[in-house]
Amino acid sequence: MALVSMKDMLNKAKAEGYAVGQFNINNLEFTQAILLAAQEENSPVILGVSEGAGKYMGGFISVVHMVKGLIESYNITVPVAIHLDHGSSFDKCKEAIDAGFTSVMIDASHHSFEENVKITSEVVEYAHAKGVSVEAELGTVGGEEDGVIGGIMYADPAECKQLVEATNIDCLAPALGSVHGPYKGEPNLGFKEMEEISNLADLPLVLHGGTGIPTKDIQRSISLGTAKINVNTENQIAATKAVREVLANDANVYDPRKYLIPARDAIKATVIGKMREFGSSQKA
Repeated sequence: MALVSMKDMLNKAKAEGYAVGQFNINNLEFTQAILLAAQEENSPVILGVSEGAGKYMGGFISVVHMVKGLIESYNITVPVAIHLDHGSSFDKCKEAIDAGFTSVMIDASHHSFEENVKITSEVVEYAHAKGVSVEAELGTVGGEEDGVIGGIMYADPAECKQLVEATNIDCLAPALGSVHGPYKGEPNLGFKEMEEISNLADLPLVLHGGTGIPTKDIQRSISLGTAKINVNTENQIAATKAVREVLANDANVYDPRKYLIPARDAIKATVIGKMREFGSSQKA
């Protein structure tokens, strides 16, 4: 299966009442685990790549070649999108698109609304000409993302409608109380606003910070038009726990495969659990 944009997979998910998981890749093992999980579950999947993780893995071109190589080696037949997570500028989005990413998020949410519309429109024009899907954000998702720390600021439903109409984006991430990283206390999502935005914007919504949100809240979000849910922290925690256990049990281990294979297995199991929770299993 060749890489695809997110547009069709998210429209299908919204129409059929499930969500596609975006699972961030941080290295080879994360990528292997997520692709193998998707194939096993017959689920569409989005591989999220933050600018920091992309740089860590050697740049966007390296990431695309690694993903394409694994898709071929593993004979992956489910739809796969490579998505730039929280693209900070038009230039970064262009760099990812030119490297072969099939989807980008332009996060101009920290700018004024007018500037957000302007930057997002430029990205959409460049991306759509190349068949690449675009996600945008309004409001502020709490927590930390690549060193950027912010408090939660809810998206304004009327502005969401305006942004969608002015830019022609493919999906929207309205900040509605979720956070990046582990929650401190119980998540408190704005379902009333989510429903209003879903009705006004009429396109797939995206929930950032999917780690630690209770299943009932996930299901309610999906019923209100959320068709993409981002997960990273949960996989990182599972992988690190597996590595710690191996090293704690045997101080003589030095072959990285001895602790990275358990880490990969832990990520795969976590992703499969999420795909089942989101309802994307057997939907490819």
